[in-house]
Amino acid sequence: MRITKTLAAALLSICCSTACAQQGAWSGDLNVMGTKLPLVFNFSADGCTLDSPAQGAKDIPAQKSVAEDGTIKVTVAMIGATFEGRMEGDCINGTFAQGALQLPLTLKRGAQEVRRPQTPVAPFPYKQEEVSFENAGFRFGGTLCTPANCTSDTPVVLLVTGSGQQNRDEELFGHRPFAVIADALARNGIASLRYDDRGWGDKSTDFSRFTTDDFKQDAAAALQLLRQRFRRVGIVGHSEGGTIALMLAAEGKADFIVSLAGMAASGRETLLQQNRLALQAASVAPNMIENYCKPIAKALDALAAGKTVEEISDADVPNEMKPVFRKTLLQGNSPYMRHFLTLNPAALLPKIKCPVLALNGTKDTQVDCTQNLTTLEKGLSNCRHDIKKVEGVNHLFQHCKTGIVMEYQQIEETMAPEVLEIITEWIKTI
Repeated sequence: MRITKTLAAALLSICCSTACAQQGAWSGDLNVMGTKLPLVFNFSADGCTLDSPAQGAKDIPAQKSVAEDGTIKVTVAMIGATFEGRMEGDCINGTFAQGALQLPLTLKRGAQEVRRPQTPVAPFPYKQEEVSFENAGFRFGGTLCTPANCTSDTPVVLLVTGSGQQNRDEELFGHRPFAVIADALARNGIASLRYDDRGWGDKSTDFSRFTTDDFKQDAAAALQLLRQRFRRVGIVGHSEGGTIALMLAAEGKADFIVSLAGMAASGRETLLQQNRLALQAASVAPNMIENYCKPIAKALDALAAGKTVEEISDADVPNEMKPVFRKTLLQGNSPYMRHFLTLNPAALLPKIKCPVLALNGTKDTQVDCTQNLTTLEKGLSNCRHDIKKVEGVNHLFQHCKTGIVMEYQQIEETMAPEVLEIITEWIKTI
């Protein structure tokens, strides 16, 4: 059928007006098995990027086109996903597709508002001082918080972050848990130092080549800095930071420690349990979980023994789970992962002589509460220790519904107030 110049011009006008109208940020929620996954499309005149705030992903490159009938199509090659929709009033209604998954998605203008009411806001009733220290060729910047009337007798803690490269506030998903903890401590007469992880701000740093032992040495260097000014020095570590606190306590380098969701079981056991919990949260059938976890356990043993990811067979993995299996092993060749698989903090626990407070959340899907607190209770035989389950909180100690990672960003609370109270009151008593 021949299209007249007038009709062609009209269609071109529609395309141009649609393209202009949808520039800027547009956001909406995918419903993934009952869990909201927010997405943000950043449309420009000549392209698009995608943000997935709940997964900590930002500025994922995408291709955008507008068809003659006004249909907007976005292709996100990096994750094998597409979105097709049309403007209807103030919304873009369409479908998001990724693999076999197809879900309705309605976008509205603007990025979703993120509220973090616990983030401290100046003025503060305590001092904050910029400090620095060095280790292994890296220079670390940090913030020393000191309460009013601080002296050398004031208790001080070193805040040690979890896995992955993070800044001094352990910032993720808009939350700043270490800033919140430091604020609570200072208001209760306790000083603290929080610091940026090694290589922070330097994009040339390959963080995957470092191991938990490297991060332990960084924390040890920070402890030396604190001992120049304070007589009683402790550690508050979250996740991997909690494991590092246990390791340093076993070496006699801390006067007291607080482990927040710290791993006491072995690295191998923790990774295996993480896989199991993730599949349970995704409502995978129990028999399928077991059929998957058996080859995963063998694969972890093979990696620990020195095999490469390429040498590990997926022949025993159920066909529908093979993509998950391969994704799980992606980082298996990295120095970090190989070292992590050899970690066994449980063996160090009897060496700890200083007081220990250990908290784990009952809805933690990353570091299993029962598994790790049981290990701690059994192993901490030579020190004062207080082991507590915190009901209804996740790995970040937020009150939550499911405990899965995608939920973290959607929760306004940064840290349960009762957890902050437990930490501060316990430190006051030792």
